Amino acid sequence: MRSYRQYCPVARATEILAERWSLLIVRNLMFGANTFSAIAGGVPAMSRSMLTKRLRELERAGVVTSSPKPNGQGSLYALTDAGADLAGVVDSLGQWAETWVEVLPEHADPGFVLWAWCQVQLNRDALPAGRVVVHLEFPDEQVGNRFFWLLIQDGDAEVCVTDPGGEVDVKVVASSTAFVDWHRGALDWSGALRSAQIVISGNRSLVQAFPSWNTRVPVLA
Repeated sequence: MRSYRQYCPVARATEILAERWSLLIVRNLMFGANTFSAIAGGVPAMSRSMLTKRLRELERAGVVTSSPKPNGQGSLYALTDAGADLAGVVDSLGQWAETWVEVLPEHADPGFVLWAWCQVQLNRDALPAGRVVVHLEFPDEQVGNRFFWLLIQDGDAEVCVTDPGGEVDVKVVASSTAFVDWHRGALDWSGALRSAQIVISGNRSLVQAFPSWNTRVPVLA
């Protein structure tokens, strides 16, 4: 990390936290992501090599700690006391952005929305029983970011970037901006359907229940 060569606490803090991606890694850890792949899922545009580099830097700075997984394959990551103490900083930064920073089409990454949905905004009480596959298509995205699947089973859900197999129970075709706006509460579901910005088909009961699976607010406990 480069030093500003200033004793000022703001300068010392930004040496650690103002590096590109660093605060998003902290945010993901606060959201309960504790493996490399889980953290990576919340920063889909970040290269894996850069994530490795940033995690090492945050470890050296005393913000993140790692330990071997019980099976010995890979590591588990967690915030140290110093890292956990950043919760107020992250929350204040988010509130500032809500007030002053406009959400633009370039901010509408459906992959991040689906990660956040499953990581901290999943209404597990409303999930259907059994195995359910939801296929999502975002025609305005590049091919590599156009298709996703939600796999629901055992009272949980995960995002898949490849077909998990089995029959598709629900199909969703949406513009990225509309899907993000619905997810963040700026667009109601019925309005998105009426305008055809979101089109959903498949099993009738699952189609009707689909929006209820998303709390649209982080549930951290």
